[in-house]
Amino acid sequence: MTSKRYVGNFITDNPPEPTENYSNSAASGVWSLAEALRYTKAGVWPNAANSPPGQQAYTAAGTYSFTAPATSSVSVVCIGSGAGSSIGAGAGGGAGGGLGYKNDLSVTGGNTYTVVVGARGANGTVGGAGGDSYFVDTSTVKGGGGQAPGSSSQGGVGGTYTGDGGGNGGNGGNSPGSNAGGGGGGAGGYAGNGGNGGSNSAGANGSGGAAGGGGSPGQPNQIAGSGGGVGILGQGSNGSGGQYSNDETDKQGGGGSGGDNGISIVSLSDGGNAGANYGGGAGAQGGDGFSYKGGVGAVRILWPGNARQFPSTRTADE
Repeated sequence: MTSKRYVGNFITDNPPEPTENYSNSAASGVWSLAEALRYTKAGVWPNAANSPPGQQAYTAAGTYSFTAPATSSVSVVCIGSGAGSSIGAGAGGGAGGGLGYKNDLSVTGGNTYTVVVGARGANGTVGGAGGDSYFVDTSTVKGGGGQAPGSSSQGGVGGTYTGDGGGNGGNGGNSPGSNAGGGGGGAGGYAGNGGNGGSNSAGANGSGGAAGGGGSPGQPNQIAGSGGGVGILGQGSNGSGGQYSNDETDKQGGGGSGGDNGISIVSLSDGGNAGANYGGGAGAQGGDGFSYKGGVGAVRILWPGNARQFPSTRTADE
């Protein structure tokens, strides 16, 4: 069975032979319809060895079924959701979600696999934990949701991870007192942890492509910044911590690896989405009775898993 492809060939059952020496099994171009049909019937194309690359992203909370294409393995990154902030004056910030990835994970083409994207951590008297995001189950590969705090004035602990690599989410900042709020924690990175939220201080920088924590000015009745989120296209630059500042832009945690910056809670109503995509923890209000939700998680799947791998080998869309 020959497998010729001709440069500039039209898709037709009877492609014309090129007049120059362009006949080459490695040449760019396309197979004719007849060739593609023969190879498909013979079961030699597409298969696990020559399946074209692809990817699938899940960025809304919920449970999904992923049907594996004709490939023998996938690489997966999971980001847990950020925790919500607690109510009111002197409240703690929400913790960031963790990020975990696993490469070259064996799958069978045509089989279905469970994908879960964790829900945002809820707002409340004590901020709610973010949901775990995972592929197959939490012991295979997982980005853990930011954890709930022990009391309304405390920040929660950042989410953990399971996989070949990743990073924990940043802790939410405790209230510094004087009815001021604590900063939200940044989402974990591909090779390091998210920045902790501030408490009468700037938020910490992320490391290994993680997001920065929100800053907490600490003055009476002051609002804190929210944690940054982390992107799903592979490791990039670190997110900077939010500044020790009353400026609403400056106090937000910076996004890591292309994720979103923290979201100011000034214009949000009670229960608004303050944590950044993906996995940022919510900043806390000072001097009021409002609280806010964390950032949603995400799962992204790449194939073939032996050639496309996190943190940075062919992780952009193809």
